[in-house]
Amino acid sequence: MSNSVGQNLIQQHFLRPTVLEHQSKLKGSSGIASNSLCATASLNQSLAQPRKYQISTKFYGNSLSKRKHKLAMGSQRPLAFIPQAVLATDPASENLGKFNIDGNIELQVDASAPTSGSITNVNFRVMYTSDSLLLHWGAIRGSNDKWVLPSRQPEGTRNHKNRALRTPFVKSGSSSYLKLEIDDPQIQAIEFLIFDEARNKWIKNNGQNFHVKLPRRKTLVSNISVPEDLVQIQAYLRWERKGKQMYTPEQEKEEYEAARAELLEEISRGASVDDIRSKITKKSGQEYKETAINEEINKIPDDLVQIQAYIRWEKAGKPSYSPEQQLREFEEARKELQSELEKGASLDEIRKKITKGEIKTKVAKQLQNKKYFSPERIQRKQRDLMQLLNKHAVKAVEESISVEVEPKPLTAVERFAKEKELDGNPVMSKKIYKVGEKELLVLVTKPAGKTKIHLATDLEEPLTLHWALSEKDGEWLVPPPAVLPPGSVSLEKAAESKFSTSTSGDLPKQVQCIEMEIADGNFKGMPFVLLSGGKWIKNNGSDFYVEFSQRFKQVQKDAGDGKGTSKVLLDRIAALESEAQKSFMHRFNIASDLMDQAKNTGELGLAGILVWMRFMATRQLIWNKNYNVKPREISKAQDRLTDLLESIYTSHPQHRELLRMIMSTVGRGGEGDVGQRIRDEILVIQRHNDCKGGMMEEWHQKLHNNTSPDDVIICQALIDYIKSDFDISVYWKTLNENGITKERLLSYDRAIHSEPSFRRDQKDGLLRDLGHYMRTLKAVHSGADLESAISNCMGYRAEGQGFMVGVQINPIPGLPSGFPDLLRFVLEHIEDRNVEALLEGLLEARQELRPLLLKSTGRLKDLLFLDIALDSTVRTAIERGYEELNNARPEKIMHFITLVLENLALSSDDNEDLVYCLKAWHHSISMCKSKSAHWALYAKSVLDRTRLALASKAETYQRILQPSAEYLGSLLGVDQWAINIFTEEIIRAGSAATLSSLINRLDPVLRETAHLGSWQVISPVEVVGYVEVVDELLSVQNKSYNRPTILVAKSVKGEEEIPDGTVAVLTPDMPDVLSHVSVRARNCKVCFATCFDPNILADLQAKKGKLLRLKPSSTDVVYSKANLNLAPLFMHYSSEVKEGELVDSSSSNLKGDGPSVTLVRKQFVGKYAISAEEFTPEMVGAKSRNISYLKGKVPSWVGIPTSVALPFGVFEKVLADEANKEVDQKLQNLKKKLGEGDFGALEEIRQTVLQLRAPSQLVQELKTKMPTSGMPWPGDEGEQRWEQAWTAIKKVWASKWNERAYFSTRKVKLDHDYLCMAVLVQEVINADYAFVIHTTNPSSGDTSEIYAEVVKGLGETLVGAYPGRALSFVCKKNNLNSPQVLGYPSKPIGLFIRRSIIFRSDSNGEDLEGYAGAGLYDSVPMDEEEKVVVDYSSDPLINDGKFQQATLSSIAGAGNAIEELYGSPQDIEGVIRDGKVYVVQTRPQM
Repeated sequence: MSNSVGQNLIQQHFLRPTVLEHQSKLKGSSGIASNSLCATASLNQSLAQPRKYQISTKFYGNSLSKRKHKLAMGSQRPLAFIPQAVLATDPASENLGKFNIDGNIELQVDASAPTSGSITNVNFRVMYTSDSLLLHWGAIRGSNDKWVLPSRQPEGTRNHKNRALRTPFVKSGSSSYLKLEIDDPQIQAIEFLIFDEARNKWIKNNGQNFHVKLPRRKTLVSNISVPEDLVQIQAYLRWERKGKQMYTPEQEKEEYEAARAELLEEISRGASVDDIRSKITKKSGQEYKETAINEEINKIPDDLVQIQAYIRWEKAGKPSYSPEQQLREFEEARKELQSELEKGASLDEIRKKITKGEIKTKVAKQLQNKKYFSPERIQRKQRDLMQLLNKHAVKAVEESISVEVEPKPLTAVERFAKEKELDGNPVMSKKIYKVGEKELLVLVTKPAGKTKIHLATDLEEPLTLHWALSEKDGEWLVPPPAVLPPGSVSLEKAAESKFSTSTSGDLPKQVQCIEMEIADGNFKGMPFVLLSGGKWIKNNGSDFYVEFSQRFKQVQKDAGDGKGTSKVLLDRIAALESEAQKSFMHRFNIASDLMDQAKNTGELGLAGILVWMRFMATRQLIWNKNYNVKPREISKAQDRLTDLLESIYTSHPQHRELLRMIMSTVGRGGEGDVGQRIRDEILVIQRHNDCKGGMMEEWHQKLHNNTSPDDVIICQALIDYIKSDFDISVYWKTLNENGITKERLLSYDRAIHSEPSFRRDQKDGLLRDLGHYMRTLKAVHSGADLESAISNCMGYRAEGQGFMVGVQINPIPGLPSGFPDLLRFVLEHIEDRNVEALLEGLLEARQELRPLLLKSTGRLKDLLFLDIALDSTVRTAIERGYEELNNARPEKIMHFITLVLENLALSSDDNEDLVYCLKAWHHSISMCKSKSAHWALYAKSVLDRTRLALASKAETYQRILQPSAEYLGSLLGVDQWAINIFTEEIIRAGSAATLSSLINRLDPVLRETAHLGSWQVISPVEVVGYVEVVDELLSVQNKSYNRPTILVAKSVKGEEEIPDGTVAVLTPDMPDVLSHVSVRARNCKVCFATCFDPNILADLQAKKGKLLRLKPSSTDVVYSKANLNLAPLFMHYSSEVKEGELVDSSSSNLKGDGPSVTLVRKQFVGKYAISAEEFTPEMVGAKSRNISYLKGKVPSWVGIPTSVALPFGVFEKVLADEANKEVDQKLQNLKKKLGEGDFGALEEIRQTVLQLRAPSQLVQELKTKMPTSGMPWPGDEGEQRWEQAWTAIKKVWASKWNERAYFSTRKVKLDHDYLCMAVLVQEVINADYAFVIHTTNPSSGDTSEIYAEVVKGLGETLVGAYPGRALSFVCKKNNLNSPQVLGYPSKPIGLFIRRSIIFRSDSNGEDLEGYAGAGLYDSVPMDEEEKVVVDYSSDPLINDGKFQQATLSSIAGAGNAIEELYGSPQDIEGVIRDGKVYVVQTRPQM
């Protein structure tokens, strides 16, 4: 495996000595030279070898190759290359050939006669009138007539299938010119053809290749020697100049000799060796100390220098060296040996000292510490987790729909089809063919017991249908007379029927049509062609064919209106599906054609493509239907599609998550003609292993006809079968586990009937060849296969065999240092049973990749597929590692959670909440390790928040994907079960499901450690009732139960009403203890509790319909089957009453004739605005009066905001104003509808109230009162600001008619018309924190204990329906400096606002005796609050003990002071800004 990716980061192939003849004998299996430093198996063994080879100076410390080879070494001195030469001062140009082709094309080739070491210039001139000429060429070396491809190539040259080079000519006048530079002295001739690309014409030499011999090189008169270190540097510079390509050993040797030739040419021109050294070392960025060449240095053999360099590298911790560092290390090793030589040691003595490790070596300390990982575990880099943050503004669903292009009007043929579809018969298939500029419809419907075929076209010429019926493919049978349309003629094997003009008057133009009705029986289809004006009309040269069977699944009628989808795109996909079914090539090309439309539609357009591709990948759509296609055509289509996806990934970063998901379903596609290799290699496997018949031949035919992702599974099944010693059950097990049944194998156009059957002597060869073949298959079909993804990024080369083409994938340049080592580590540990180290390696690799994925690069697609594969491997590794966590300590489970959460964050677009959860988990681990007393309590809050983040992600997927799955799935006839679970399966396939499983495993551990138990009891009331199970409390809040009911509700948000007849609400959800629904439960004496244990919850749900008794304490709920004999404690019933008729009187929430609440209608007192000093019961509600009462009476450190109010009666006065006459009339009509039971009128009333105009006197009075009370007048900032304020006031008035408030007043028979609404106006304090205090603990009823909850930002997240828990604490009134935290916050959202004004509801229906109306009506700020995702890990209230104690104590102190002021328990709301406490309202605690 490692050899498939085993190549160097920077291809340091040129740091080698003179003699290379033996190198090929030291290769690894990958074809990469293995005689590197780190490939040395044993120095002692190496030194004992008698053979004396020159060795390389290169380091392979950053190689992925695992295999180590023994290295032969000796003391042979370096050989000098000493050519005999005669220098020609001015080489003359030599004519190599002049050719006349076809009498009008003239070609002339000439070349310069080179000196030794110089470049041969070959010049071409063609007299031919074309500007698209290419030279298709190669070089001839020695007696071998096979073309070699020189490494020195003119600009614009392309490699053609690794067989030839193609270089463009330059057009000038009537001629085209080209110059080649040949620097390889062994090249003797050039062979070529000329190709006119525009005319697709080859220019040949009498049908043969052109062949021109190059002039022979002349020799020098003197001996010239080039030092080997200079040749090495020059070779490196050439390699760097050519883009750091991957070379074969043969190409390395060519490059090395070409570098030598370049230096010899410099010397022949008069340059000294010192001149050359100065020049090229300056180019390579090295700082060499200029010294005279010391003859003694040359006495140190290079093999000893390399061994010493290896020892230095080992002692340094085997770091990854750059080429420059390698050269420096080599010279340091040479200096160390030279020092020994100068001390008088002989070479033999030095060799013995090296063997014993006695040569003193100085290695920089930082190198010793630079180990990237140990063999067992990597060392992860310390990173700022905030660098993971992705925040992209994605348009809302509604906006996405609005950008779609309006659908084109239906054509006449489409209108005809629509009419027929409305007949009520099931539609089996529909296809519209293009006939020139016209259309042909083929529609198949299914009346009872029959099949009906409708053909229609807008062709204007008279038309005849030449048709037949068939019982199998390719058959033409004459139709029975009973099915022939009137006027038909029977022929020998067919019939002919005339089209007639449609009688429909609704079509935009004339349509010809014909219908046939076939009784159900043996006929499977209908072949046909058309005849018009003596000409046959066919389907791309073939017969048309109508299939009767239900392979195209019945189109469902309930596709819906496509709301929440990119409907126009999905309709287009559905119309093209029958074409897409032909092959993967067709499907991918159609998808490519639709990508612009999808991109322009935005999120929903890409979601539509994903849904379509996912239906394909899960085999819900037909993969291949009566169409043969070459594998390379499939891979080319894949390439085209994935290139487009890559482009959108770069240009639309807000959609990257969707694009990654699409790419993972499509697969990578081929490069280097890898698609064609699928076809070629199966033949080679058959030939090499003598398995040309049976199953292998059937598979071969399928592969040739239409390869698919199934082939990866079939190949794996064959490998497993062979490895199991030919156990055929293993073959079927692999197939079946991956969704391939015998029926599926038989369903292919080229069916696989046989089982595999091999001989034992074929085992090794088949395992080898099928293993290689698997990489080819995965390269095309697998988007998430790790090994092939790594190979494509790190580069590989596969030689062609026989007629096969070769493949060369170059490594991606610019990868991070040490990255190949990291990938090697991953591959070496991929099957480890203990997966922790593997997970760390996978995540480190993804983190290293991330910066490259955020910018556009030439090979971004390959990097994306690598990242997708790493992501997928994390999930499979975690699932394999569950066993590792069975008895694990909490910190290990939390560590695993951080790894999976990091993986999820790396794959998510809008990941701010996930990143803050990740930071909080790291903080939890730190608290756990430091044995903090509250670590489990804090970790539980992080766990709860993570759950909310996962739920939010699932809801987002559901919103974006599920509507498209339902609409498109219905159009395409996808199985309903597959549609229903579509989004669920997407979620299950990702890290979110894995993360959910891990936190479920940790939850009971944390609850036990933090002594939280299985329940949080919010309202402890003992009750008896019948169990009912609902999804959402919101969905039943207006319902009335006619018997005492215990509701088990999966979702409770916090703002719901509790339905009549409910005695208990039990939920796994986590509403705040002081939320509206919690307060309502306590006021109505309804048992309300959160259950954390899923097993207990499941048991309660299983008791649906049973009569239970609930006995709660402050921390637990005990439930048991109720006994009628015990019921008198909780019930009132007569001896005749039956169990099913029990009515519980312990709860005031039961429906009945309880006392109604009386309101007094308030009157307008002549003022539109009043100051706080004027607040009286006749003018404002308790909210305004209480805040006015507090001013000047609370301690000075408690702030009270200034206030004004719009008193009772102002709304009615404004409504009666002449300017609002029409609004008043509309409102009266709507109230009448409401009185008649039309509750839909509530929304209409609220919208009507917003149409009110403000009387000028109201504006003037507010303008006066607000500044005199210390508040800014909004109108000072412009008319628009006043309009914002006026709208907020109207929204407060309109909230009188919100659903929750309206039904609550009806429940207590409160006269809704008598309810009046004052508006309290206060300046908003932009809070750091907001709090709610109950001065008597509401859960336990303990009057000595204050209970409070705190959130970041404004208090709306606390009292409104915002998910998650607030920070909660209790504090004894006799010890206010010792607050005790009960729970840490899990709310992901905080609300913040600019300096603004808030308008608070203050009705006469709040805080009445027997009715708690507080919280029913709205308070509306003038400006919209900003939702901010909260990071608690950096919040001092969480991680600063002193700050926390001071803040919570001040909150408790304020509550205690206000309770003492009123002399009764209080419900208090307030905020903290810059450490100061402000109280914004108080009311009696209910």
